[in-house]
Amino acid sequence: MPKLILVRHGQSQWNLENRFTGWWDVDLTEKGVAEAKDAGALMKEKGVLPTTCFTSVQTRAIKTLNLALEDMGRLWLPVAKDWRLNERHYGGLTGLNKQETRDKHGDEQVHIWRRSFDTPPPPMEPGSQYDPGADPRYEGIDVPYTESLKLTIERVLPYWESDILPVLASGETVIISAHGNSLRALVKHLSNISDEDITGLEIPTGQPIVYEFDDTMTPGERYYLKDS
Repeated sequence: MPKLILVRHGQSQWNLENRFTGWWDVDLTEKGVAEAKDAGALMKEKGVLPTTCFTSVQTRAIKTLNLALEDMGRLWLPVAKDWRLNERHYGGLTGLNKQETRDKHGDEQVHIWRRSFDTPPPPMEPGSQYDPGADPRYEGIDVPYTESLKLTIERVLPYWESDILPVLASGETVIISAHGNSLRALVKHLSNISDEDITGLEIPTGQPIVYEFDDTMTPGERYYLKDS
């Protein structure tokens, strides 16, 4: 029975500082490192061991995957990295403190930017401090300047269909180490969650979520590995 494991990266420095992160590349905190290792230890304890791996091109997700694999003794597994699994691009909010942004724009406006399905934040100014456009990992990619959850889904799902699902269908146990919103996109699709309800779904850091698929590649109910 093919299994899919979803892991949101461990706590990052900007998670800790309550800042909008998006495509900016920040590292894990000490707590984030511990969360990643704990995720690996849990997978080993439960005997849910991945055989192939997918992650974004952002340090916090890659490190989370590597730390978890190291704890499982599986650093040798093949890993595909792709920008389409990146976090949602927070546009002009990138780098801002969330509470300061609420103070400036009001709770309601910030809630719309953060949690509406299809309203993106104001776009990032090209060439601004946190513009990833010149980063060599995005060479040849039409880097967005802002994204809603809807726009994030529009890049995540084609990659799921073309690259991840066929590997899963071949019988592999797949792990995806990614981000709150790219994983929200997948959970929305796999659990058939409405546009309205998905915006309220929180995905905690470092907690493996598992889907088991039947012979027709229909996913069962998702569950947290710690609860199994």
